[in-house]
Formats: sequence, structure tokens, C-alpha cells
Amino acid sequence: MHTVAYGKRLVDVIALLESDFRIQVSFTAPPHMFASGVPEYLARLGGTVVAWEEAVRTRFDLVLAAGPRGVEHLDAPLVALPHGANFIKRVMGTPDDGVAGLRRRDLTPGGKLPAAVVLAHDDDLAELKRACPEAAPVAEVVGDPVFDRMTASLAGRGTYRRALGVGEGHNLVAVASTWGPGSLFTRFESLLPRLAHELRPDQFMIVALLHPNIWATHSVWQVNAWLARCRQMGVHVIAPEADWRSVLVAADWIIGDHGSVTVYGTVTGAPILLTGSPHQEIAPDSPAADLSQAAPVLSPMHGIAEQLAYAAAEYRRSDYQAIAARITSHPGEFARRMRRLIYRHLGLGQPAHPPATLPLPLPPALNAWGTSPGEASA
Repeated sequence: MHTVAYGKRLVDVIALLESDFRIQVSFTAPPHMFASGVPEYLARLGGTVVAWEEAVRTRFDLVLAAGPRGVEHLDAPLVALPHGANFIKRVMGTPDDGVAGLRRRDLTPGGKLPAAVVLAHDDDLAELKRACPEAAPVAEVVGDPVFDRMTASLAGRGTYRRALGVGEGHNLVAVASTWGPGSLFTRFESLLPRLAHELRPDQFMIVALLHPNIWATHSVWQVNAWLARCRQMGVHVIAPEADWRSVLVAADWIIGDHGSVTVYGTVTGAPILLTGSPHQEIAPDSPAADLSQAAPVLSPMHGIAEQLAYAAAEYRRSDYQAIAARITSHPGEFARRMRRLIYRHLGLGQPAHPPATLPLPLPPALNAWGTSPGEASA
């Protein structure tokens, strides 16, 4: 687990190994610029943690990783996984421009080909064949775990809303930001107070979802300090380790940028408003590019409530379902396909029962997530 974001994806995968007494799972944390928060995340999981220095001297039967950095130093076949919705960002202005995650440097860490490259959609395989054709023989399209678990949870939307504390007559507005200079987070200072000022608290609840890399870059204390006044104004801020997926399932509207969370919002029935589309950062053939043309863009010239109402009136479920269909080529099948792949590379027969795709766990109430800097130090 290089980062918390990678860790969240891996947790869905290692759940497929539960109840198998033949397999011992260990965790390690390779050096990474966004590694802040990983030790605490691993401690909450309660698994066996192997120091990176020891891990590179140990023989394992299989390595699962959602990022390429340093994994070539591990002595085991590697199964490489994506950590977001498809591959929606592109890298420009470097010697190896291309779609992040599908460039040769991403697919062959240390110049070594993995045992398997896991993909969610056939479109990803087509891009991989173009960018790194030598990886095509080990690539396998298995689907997307986030799509499947969110889909399995949609029927319980009312239960998630009650768990979050969204009362009758309240609307939940989820504000989602990826990381980086083109992200919505760079505009939180103006957007969040505006939302809190314009949306009546007896009708709306506002919750901010920040990419874990934001917390890792600036520190939990600093992000909480920056957003302390927003919290006082009524904005709820989800902690970096929390499961954001249940918030999306419960949301009435999603305001987001070009990140994975916004793209996963197409799985729900919530209208989406974008805060701009930095086209130079979006892979042109990705679901994020499709969403940038389908969703209305939030304007500073009109009231927030007016724009939410417009987005709801113009919302066409079929348009968003078409975008969501580009997330996975095998809806509902990730658990079965991924478990088969893992056991094949372990050289073991699968357990004699179908793997389950469980609904998401119920979240804590919104007012239980996070603290202000003053509360944290008290």
C-alpha cells in the first residue's frame, strides 16, 4: 500500500481471500511521496505489516499492488491493479506523455513486466495495446469493484441517508475533489463558503470529499485548519480514511471536478455539476471526457440553488448510465473474475463457494467525521 487511495482499492481485493486458511496476507508500504497516513491506515486494518526493507528481502507467492513505484524490488509475481475509475488523467509535457496508469513506465515497473495487469473495461485494453503493446499478453479485463459495490448498495439508499443523519426534507450535496493544481480543492476557499451561505441549512446538508493525496500532501492538521471555518458554517468534511462511496450513494447532487469520485457518481441517480474541465488533464477517450460534455458546469454568475434545480430538471438518467457503462465491461462480475485471477497466479484451487459482492457498510453520522484543529489538540 503506497498510499491511502491505493489501500482503499486493495482492501476490496484482499476481501476475496477471506476464510481461506491456506493464505496468509501481509502488508507493506513502499516509499511514496503521498505515503502520509498509510501507517495509521494499516494499523486500523490490524494485519501483519512487514517493513519495506524486510519485504524486499523476502520471497512471497504473489504481490498485489495498485501502484507501480518500487514494486520491481519485491521477489514475487506481481498483479498490478488500477486505483481509480478507469484511467482518466493524462500526463503532458514530459518525455513519456500519455494516459496515467497506461504508460510503459506505469505498466513495466523497473522495466519488468508484471504477471498480470488488471483492467476494468475493454476500452482500457485498447489503450494499453496502443501505449505498451508488450503488456497486452498479461492484461485481463475483470471489471471494477467500486462500481459493483455501489450498484449493490443503491437499493439501500434510504438506510445510508439515515445513517449519515440526513433527515426528512433535507437534500445532501456532495462536493468531490481530486488532487493537483487543476483540482476543485484549489477553489474550496471560495466555493464551500458560497454553498454554505446560499443553501438553507434547514433544506441542505453539504459534505466535502477530498482525495487522500490532499491530506497526505498538506497534513491532516493543515487541511482541517484551512477548512475549520467552513465546518463552523455547516460544511461536513469526510476524513481521509472514511469510505466516500456510501456518501455518493446517499447524495441528491454531486458537485465535482474531473476525478474518479465524480465519475463514479454516474452510477447513482444524483445529478452532477462540474466545476470546470481542465481538458489538458483529461484522457480524451475516457468516461471523464464524456462526463465533461454531458454534465452542466457550475457558474459564478447564478445562484447555487437555481443551478441545482436546473441540473435536476435537465438530468437524463440514460445519459449518465451510458457514461457509467464505460467504467466496467463486466458489471457485477469483479469478485468472481478477480478471485479466479488471483488463485490462478497462486497456483491454488478456488474455494467452493461464489465470492460475494456485499453492499457497503453503513457509515457513521456526518457530524462524527473529523475534527477542527482546536478540537484535535485539546
